[in-house]
Amino acid sequence: MTFSEKIKSKYTPKRLAVKLNAKGEQFVIKGHPWVFSNNITKINTDAKPGDLAIIFSKNKNRVIGLGLYDGNSPIRIKMLHNSAEKVEINDAFFHNKIEDAYKKRLGLLKTKTTSYRLLFGENDGFPGLIADVYASVLVVKLYSEIWLPYLESIIKSLQKVSKVETIVIRLSRGLEQSTLHHFQNGEVIFGTLENDVVQFVEHSVTFSANVIKGHKTGYFLDHRENRKRVGEFSKNKTVLDVFSYAGGFSVHALYNGAKEVTSLDISKQALEIAVQNGKLNKCSGKHHVIAGDAFVELKKLINNKQTFDVVVIDPPSFAKQQSEIELAKRKYKQLAELGVKLTAKGGLLVLASCSSRVLAQSFFDINLQVLNNQSRNFINILNTFHDTDHPIGFPEGAYLKCGYYQFE
Repeated sequence: MTFSEKIKSKYTPKRLAVKLNAKGEQFVIKGHPWVFSNNITKINTDAKPGDLAIIFSKNKNRVIGLGLYDGNSPIRIKMLHNSAEKVEINDAFFHNKIEDAYKKRLGLLKTKTTSYRLLFGENDGFPGLIADVYASVLVVKLYSEIWLPYLESIIKSLQKVSKVETIVIRLSRGLEQSTLHHFQNGEVIFGTLENDVVQFVEHSVTFSANVIKGHKTGYFLDHRENRKRVGEFSKNKTVLDVFSYAGGFSVHALYNGAKEVTSLDISKQALEIAVQNGKLNKCSGKHHVIAGDAFVELKKLINNKQTFDVVVIDPPSFAKQQSEIELAKRKYKQLAELGVKLTAKGGLLVLASCSSRVLAQSFFDINLQVLNNQSRNFINILNTFHDTDHPIGFPEGAYLKCGYYQFE
């Protein structure tokens, strides 16, 4: 099967006339990219994933937005265009959006960096679709069937704009079960790939990502600027990188002259990658690894009276649903308490969260509450958010926050 045959959809999307209740209409007018099922008052009964939803205002019967129908999600319509301005959803529409997204990343690409997020889902106008570039390889991650009828056009535009040589498609678990496509998760759909592991550069530091089997698209790009900053703090220091995954913070620290770095993660496989990533660069510092549950292992380090000049704690999301928010807050509080005990005199504690449901101010308040309750003097020297290739287009699109706390 050729490239075009593989990505060409057999389904031609229909046009759906949609009306919403007052709440849903306000969401669309204010530019929100989601319309929930309980906000829809009128829609065709035979709608299929990817059908074009034309949203009419409740009273004046004029078009106020366009989106794609997704019957498999409580977010029933993913918005493409929140405006009464007339547009055609066609190849040119998607190509222009991709070009606009690429222009936003140009500054980043001038920083000795060859990896970046080209499309950040809803925030770049592509809800349920992520596109990450690793050197000459583009990884497209699909989370919804809505894109299948449009994928041929989008893939061709992504290749044209990014000029990559290879494109890999990754599928969410739900998409793997779908019968509406012929893809395999991790399949190379354009060009060739000699090795599943691809090397790339991040602010002059060399890393690798398994673009076929690695988590998400193979690596986490969102903390890039924080990793660079932690590296700059790390010269001649001892560093602890908690929830290290592939060693992003660890390797930047080693590259910048850290004496000793300890990567802690529950995954032995991830730690092996972290060590290998360190070896891709000229580093003289020692790289230790600890495999185990972070909460357990941090307590062991405290019992052994170990401290570090720089401590970075960057856990996975603790609140994937609304009911988990309070538990997530307790975990962040506990990690901050453990981090304080592990940070040496004059040291730096870096605390991060990627739980979108725990708002930034709430997360920073938790950290400050913990730090103010201990006897050491500290300065909150910096709070940071997303890197430039993760632009925020709506409130729920913001998830990453990171606080830097310098002890005196």
